[in-house]
Parts: sequence; structure tokens; C-alpha cells
Amino acid sequence: MTRFPLFLATIGLLFSLFPSPAKSTVYTFVDEDGVVHASNVPNDARYRPLFGEETSKSTIEKHIHRAARKYSVDPLLVKAVIQAESNFDHLAVSSKGAKGLMQLMPETIQDMQVRDPFDPADNIRGGTRYLRQMLNAFQGDVSLALAAYNAGPEIVRKLGRVPSYPETQGYVRNVLDTYQKLQNNPSLALY
Repeated sequence: MTRFPLFLATIGLLFSLFPSPAKSTVYTFVDEDGVVHASNVPNDARYRPLFGEETSKSTIEKHIHRAARKYSVDPLLVKAVIQAESNFDHLAVSSKGAKGLMQLMPETIQDMQVRDPFDPADNIRGGTRYLRQMLNAFQGDVSLALAAYNAGPEIVRKLGRVPSYPETQGYVRNVLDTYQKLQNNPSLALY
């Protein structure tokens, strides 16, 4: 562990010597054997940004409002979905392979043209776009749209209601409860 600060200083010095034409974030973690891992692709949930990344509350709020405005979705609903999906962890990876703040599945990442699911702006844009598609598919019924976001639109379309899966039932209740709390108090701190 004592070598880790030296490693960080060395990485920092190298980045300061070579200006980058594009913004890039380096992610690191130390595994259980004390081995330091570094990558520009955080493909492991243990990765954290080496240097401060734009994941501050105000930056995430900005991304939420921008995407919500673009896709005509209530930003409070987007916040409620993010709370339920990842608890505002932009590096979250589920056991099923969902990634980022809005826990986008690989197929959704591709369909929504998300280049980096761990980039908050890209993930929120793609997730909000997908949420808008679900709202459109279910004529604005928020409960059905949320069920489709969680369980997939095919099963919701087939049943015409929220599936009786405990996970989906709990998810819809959780998001709607958070959404209602945010509507009653928009400045409520979720993260």
C-alpha cells in the first residue's frame, strides 16, 4: 500500500508532461493482493476515477436537466430512476451486465447509441431517451413505462399491466415513491 501514493504521483507527472487532445479519465483500484490496476475503461465495479471526474452533484443535475429537456421527461422522474437503478453510482455494474447511473443493458446501450455507459452525460442521455420511448410505448402511463424499463417492454405489452415479478413490482413502487417525494420536495437530497 505504501507504493500506491508513489504510483499516483508518477501517473500524475506523466499526464502533466503530455497534453492530451481529448479529455480522458483514468480509473484505478487496488485489488485484494495489493496490485494496482489502471485503465481508461472502467470494466470492473471497483474502478474509481484517479483524478476528480465530472461526477459532482451539480454536474449530474446538469446532465439530468439537459437530457430531460431534450426528451421531454420530468427531471424528477429521471432522478428517481437513477436513485433506484444505481444510487447515483456512475460506475455501477449489475450482475446482469447493466451499466452506469441508469443501469443500461448492453442492447439498450447499442440501441440508444451510448458510447461510454460509465460517462454520466452519455448514460443519462441514453437512459432518458429509453425512458421516453417506454413512456411513448405505454401512452404516458408511468407505472407501465417503469415496469418496461425494468422487465422489458415485451412482457409489459403482452400482459397489459405491471408483471407480478417481485423485483419489478418493488422497482415500480420504489421509483414512484421516490418520484412522489421529489415532487413534494424537489430539493430533496438523494445523493
